[in-house]
Amino acid sequence: MSGEERTLVDTTGKFVQVVRDGRKVADLEWLSGRILLSNRRIVLVSEEGKRTIALSQVSSLKNRRDADNAIAPVSGYFSLQVDADVHLVAPSAIDDFEDGLYDALVDGEVVPVKHPAVEGGVVQDTGWEKGRLSVDPDEVGLGVASGQFVEIEVADVGGVDVTERAVKGSKRRVLEVEHTVADGTSVETHVTGSTRHVAVLESLVSKGPSNDVEDLDLTDAERQVLMALYSGVSPFEIPEFVGMDVAEVEEVFDQLVETGVLSEKRVRREVRLKARGRNIASEVIVDQ
Repeated sequence: MSGEERTLVDTTGKFVQVVRDGRKVADLEWLSGRILLSNRRIVLVSEEGKRTIALSQVSSLKNRRDADNAIAPVSGYFSLQVDADVHLVAPSAIDDFEDGLYDALVDGEVVPVKHPAVEGGVVQDTGWEKGRLSVDPDEVGLGVASGQFVEIEVADVGGVDVTERAVKGSKRRVLEVEHTVADGTSVETHVTGSTRHVAVLESLVSKGPSNDVEDLDLTDAERQVLMALYSGVSPFEIPEFVGMDVAEVEEVFDQLVETGVLSEKRVRREVRLKARGRNIASEVIVDQ
């Protein structure tokens, strides 16, 4: 948010303040008007006047796409908290607004990152390093000081958690994101920083598919294959690793692809765990 101020999005839409000085506002009324987003602020203009939200003061962001119309008369909106106030903003050009908002809030920021913090379900002895953020609505990139570049595809995110951990001697809020790397291995990347950094990144990576683990009646063979893939074993090495015939493993692959646990990368036969499959595999490991 440094440099000269520039307009990112100029659109129309609806907006409302739902919390003022820490108290819920009664008799909410959505106002229609003009919504301007710059690299420094959001300006909301209606017949009742003008409101300005400084992006540097935003401490929490929630993205509500496909909102329930019983709750809000809009199809999607952003919830922004500034101190003890909360505003809901529903721009007409919601995709352009989303792109610009995430970019303005955290793109280019430097944050502490630990990667991989967990690999194949095993905690790693990895230290915290500085990482520069590169964000768009579909991906978070982290250029780490050690030279590696971490890519987190939003659609590939299998789990998101925010917790408190000791970071270089002090308690910090830490965002923990489960995803995969190029070879399909499940990893966790941990990111910390300011309250705003953690809240905005949580909002962005939480937009992926629903990661609820449904109760599936898995066979022993399916459990073994899932655990092997989750641990980073190559699909081509699965038969030998689990002690099954190639044909049996192929049949298990077919069943798991059909249930949405695996995705097929190319025919005969490479597969990778989807977010749902990684959640199921981790549950299997915990239950053992």
